[in-house]
Amino acid sequence: MNAMLQLLPPRDEMIAAMLACDAAYEGVFFTAVVTTRIFCRPTCSARKPLPKNVIFYASASEAQEAGFRPCLRCRPLEFDGESPDWLRPLMDAVEAEPDRRWTFADVETYGIAPARVRAWFKQRFGTTFSEYTRARRLGIALDRLKSGAGIDDVAMDSGFESVSGFRDAFQKTFGVSPGKADERKALYYRYLTTPLGPMLAMTEASGVVLLEFCDRPALPRELEDLRHNHGYAAVPGEHPNLQKLEGELSRYFNGRLFEFSVPIYSPGTAFDRTVWEALSRIPYGATSSYAQLAHAVGHPRAVRAVAGANGRNRLAILLPCHRVIASDGGLGGYGGGMARKAFLLKLERQQAASEHDQSTKREPKT
Repeated sequence: MNAMLQLLPPRDEMIAAMLACDAAYEGVFFTAVVTTRIFCRPTCSARKPLPKNVIFYASASEAQEAGFRPCLRCRPLEFDGESPDWLRPLMDAVEAEPDRRWTFADVETYGIAPARVRAWFKQRFGTTFSEYTRARRLGIALDRLKSGAGIDDVAMDSGFESVSGFRDAFQKTFGVSPGKADERKALYYRYLTTPLGPMLAMTEASGVVLLEFCDRPALPRELEDLRHNHGYAAVPGEHPNLQKLEGELSRYFNGRLFEFSVPIYSPGTAFDRTVWEALSRIPYGATSSYAQLAHAVGHPRAVRAVAGANGRNRLAILLPCHRVIASDGGLGGYGGGMARKAFLLKLERQQAASEHDQSTKREPKT
């Protein structure tokens, strides 16, 4: 059997997800319609085909190899959240000059209508291009203020027309005045594209603090907790930790990375941190029950409390809470959606078994 086909959920489950346009199945499967010879994402907004006319594939490449063409509406060859080709030159320029004040006139020099850029940002990230670039500038300003630079100089260098305008924007973004910049810690974030949909990644100097699927229901609560209880101020930006994380995630999903080395930092209660440390010790390709996890942290009767700490984990995949299952062998819960949990477990089991077979072949015969 094709190894990728083993990653597919049951057919009835995929049909239900396709009919409901369930975003939790993004990247888990692709639908190919035999009557039109077109393949789509499970969330495609086009008219739904009859289930009897649908073939499911685990990857876009498999659908193409079978002779199906990508849908022009849902664009299954593009990762959700990825900058489209028409926008990429502008985004590359912004990354090259993040402290520059970008205007509509600047956007038009790239042959792009400002309204189109604004609409794309609002649809994908819930913010405008102007708000995004202003936040980038304010993040750089925060670092400069914490390094001892004067408020007036930072305001002018950050592209603001007046110090008062800078103060107002700083207060609105960080919840404190520029003079109290030391009370805030910058948390740089990026949206990362993955086969299972976009993920939000956030980091500080100590390590990656958050990695979550963007549609996780608990994400707004986690962001609020980081802001109010841990003093973080989230700003878009680049950081070496984010670059390393992006590369390692790519290798993980390609089955070429079994253990992450990107630094992580997960603030929380002492009990939560104990549970999260135990999560990190569950091997790739293996699983643990909630009861086993409770024993591992020295609280065998606190199964429910351990499950709660597991659910409060902000570092999906990095701290592998998807490897914790119910005592009866069922999947249990997962904040990113059960389809993603099943996909991750199948991927790891498949790759671990493949690596074991390869290792056995490499062992010298005696």
